[in-house]
Amino acid sequence: MEVYLDNAATTKPRKEVVEAMLRSLEKEYGNPSSLHRKGVEVEREIKRVRRILARALGCTEQEIIFTSGGTEANNLAIRGIIDAYKRVGNHIITSTIEHKSVLNIFGLLEKQGFDATYLEVDKKGLICIEQLKDAVNDDTVLVTLMHVNNEIGSIQPIAEAGRVIKNINNRTLFHVDGIQSFGKIRFGLKDMEIDSFSISGHKIHGPKGVGALYIKKGVRINPLLIGGSQERNIRSGTENVPGIYGLGEAVRLTMEEQDKNIEYLNELRNYAINAFKSEISGIHVISEDSDEFAPHIINIAFPGIKSEIMLHSLEQDGIYVSSGSACSSKEKEYSHVLRALNIGGDLIDSSIRFSLSYTNTKEEIDYTVEKTREHFISLKSIIGR
Repeated sequence: MEVYLDNAATTKPRKEVVEAMLRSLEKEYGNPSSLHRKGVEVEREIKRVRRILARALGCTEQEIIFTSGGTEANNLAIRGIIDAYKRVGNHIITSTIEHKSVLNIFGLLEKQGFDATYLEVDKKGLICIEQLKDAVNDDTVLVTLMHVNNEIGSIQPIAEAGRVIKNINNRTLFHVDGIQSFGKIRFGLKDMEIDSFSISGHKIHGPKGVGALYIKKGVRINPLLIGGSQERNIRSGTENVPGIYGLGEAVRLTMEEQDKNIEYLNELRNYAINAFKSEISGIHVISEDSDEFAPHIINIAFPGIKSEIMLHSLEQDGIYVSSGSACSSKEKEYSHVLRALNIGGDLIDSSIRFSLSYTNTKEEIDYTVEKTREHFISLKSIIGR
């Protein structure tokens, strides 16, 4: 039996996504910048995909920019805003549990003379709104926060944060990393004071190497890439046409099935947490069952067993999980997200992320819990000798 429970790292592309990409590669392969029919038909399809994304996010087509994925979208938003608004101020704010595509930019900006504030989080991975209030000032040019954390699934109070930011300084811009929230929780951009928002195709059963950035009308973004006039001169380079075709199908299907899939994922997550807690004693559920966590991520520590050992033990049974975010799990260091929760090194070193998809079943969960229990007992007996 094969059970894939690493969907926060990447998801299997849907059949319709692959078919759309093949159509681009085999038939509609023109360059959208070309003036002939082959180019025009591709340009028309890209516009259709842009409309799909705009409807999904509740914005206009002109507010959507295609990127190579979530990392580029975050980079383009943060560095593009900072460069365009550097005269507004040199104070920037984020949290201690952001993705490295955000934290590493902040480290670079600090070396360039920017004053950075890192908001702390509680044991659920949530920022304190009062700390945000104290942090925003007249010199704050940008605040960037992750909507749903990729390691533990905590949902930040983005709407409240946006109101706080704009009430204190309406010149401060607000970027949100929505890569783990899009399609997984319900929200509307127009209900929140967000100036830019990033998404990634391969987190929603679309292709890797493609994503998008929402840029609110009127917000200036200086480009990272200089070249042709693609994407309103904000993101030069010939478009990843097969990726955009696939992204369009992934977004279309995600939004069509969103309510059904969110309900199912909530049910499956609750089922999994209850099964782990009832069948395996001595574990610690880091992302507990709560409305403050997204429905597709569960983080559990198995004290005394290093996460890498448990990961490979489960792999032998055809169960695929993660010992942290895929972007940092190969680094030989504790997760910065779990460190920020102040839960202790033993729990951090033994944590496993189980991330769900609508394709997973209760039978797969039962099998996973059974095999995890066997390995936990067996490994503890060996290590305890």
